[in-house]
Amino acid sequence: MKKHLIGVLGVAASLLLAGCGNDQASGEDAKEVRVGFGVGTYEQQFKEGILPILEEKGYTVDTTTFSQNMQLNPAMQEDSIDASIFQSTAYMEGMNDELNMNMTGIAFVPSAPQGLYSEHHKSLDEVEDGTTVGVPNDPVNQERAVRILEELGWVTVSSDADVTDFNLNGVETADYDIDIKVLDPAQILVSLQDIDFGVVNGNYIANAPDRKITDALKIEDTPEQHRIVVTIDEENEDAEWAKDLKEAYESEEFKEYIESNEQYDGFILTEEWN
Repeated sequence: MKKHLIGVLGVAASLLLAGCGNDQASGEDAKEVRVGFGVGTYEQQFKEGILPILEEKGYTVDTTTFSQNMQLNPAMQEDSIDASIFQSTAYMEGMNDELNMNMTGIAFVPSAPQGLYSEHHKSLDEVEDGTTVGVPNDPVNQERAVRILEELGWVTVSSDADVTDFNLNGVETADYDIDIKVLDPAQILVSLQDIDFGVVNGNYIANAPDRKITDALKIEDTPEQHRIVVTIDEENEDAEWAKDLKEAYESEEFKEYIESNEQYDGFILTEEWN
């Protein structure tokens, strides 16, 4: 009887260990990736155009939306997310220096250019002394916005102005004595009722009903450093999930999704699709 009991316990223990071994193997084989976003267009692009591609490859994808963009890079630094899709190369490089990180961009994302919009004026010729112009309050987007005003001849910018720590100290009015209002990027669109012109990040326009990027009175010629990139920690660059994520963003399937959606008219597309 004792021998029979010992035999049964031995078989049970063996099955338990085998089960644990199978669980471990399936964990090692599991394909998981955690992706973080700010609120807006790039999350929608991912969920509608990229997520199906990754799921078809067997990935389980955990997405987190942060209410403030400044929360994403610390989240990656704390290993709460594997990838983020919200920032430009210029912003990423500035945060690498500030946070002592080693982030890198692995693929360009269809990116919305900034534009100069108005609720009160139909032409740029209506600018005059005292005209109010809203620009974003974060350095990288503020620099982009001011470059649009510089191109129009509304301001001049100091030759030693930097991108990542840009401020208005190096900006002077030129042809017109305009009044520059510094606002939260997300608030400029809704503030157009109260100002003459505003430089709005294109992702806010793309998410707004009855608005198009092409409605802008002036659209920036977006430099490569200001295009949105899929960002990961450099140490993960050779990981299979990173390669699959890059491949998804450069795929014909994602291209078809973007080009079939009027919301993305006017977006800057990746050269991989040319």
